[in-house]
This record gives sequence, C-alpha cells and structure tokens, in this order.
Amino acid sequence: MPSTSTILVVEDDAIVRMLIVDVLEELEFQVLEAADAGEALTVVQDTAQVIDLMMTDVGLPDMDGKQLATKVRELRATLPILFASGYAENIDVPAGMQVIAKPFSIDQLRDKVKSML
Repeated sequence: MPSTSTILVVEDDAIVRMLIVDVLEELEFQVLEAADAGEALTVVQDTAQVIDLMMTDVGLPDMDGKQLATKVRELRATLPILFASGYAENIDVPAGMQVIAKPFSIDQLRDKVKSML
C-alpha cells in the first residue's frame, strides 16, 4: 500500500541526502529535499505544501538542526521532527521530536519514521 506521507529531508551532505531520499522513496514516501536550513524554511513557509515529518541533520552549515526545528515549530507547531546525528546520545530534544543515530540501517529508518507518523 503506497504511503501518502510527505517527508522533508534536510541534509547538507549531498551524498547522504541522496541516500536518505532514495531509501524513503523506496519505502514509498513522498520526499522533499533541502540542502540547508534556509532551503528548508522556504519549503516549510509554503503553506500549500503538505509536510508530515521533517528529518534534519543536526550539524547544518547555516544554523544547527535544533535552531531550525525551533523556527519550523513557529510555523508548524505540531510537525514531527526527526534529528539525524552521529552524536545522538548528546542531544536533548523537545516533545514531538526524536533522534536517530548515524549511521542507521534502512530498517531503523523505516521503523523510526513510521512510529512518528
């Protein structure tokens, strides 16, 4: 059964972003991409764009993932946010946000995303 959920992937490393997008599309999610927080905010500010989950790297070049999450929550207060980090044990996240540790398997990503949607 195809998913109608749309996930915004925010990742500055083009190869990592491509891999995450490919996996999510293989899992039949609709995927939007952003290379940095500025691009992500542009997508989120588009009120016509449906987004069911945002997955963001913690270490972005223009602002970190937690700063981005704060700005996104000002626009979409209930949007679930998934942080991806190589330092997951050091991240304290607010309600409605979760963390997945890099590197993660396809199964871990699938299970985490589905649990949040």
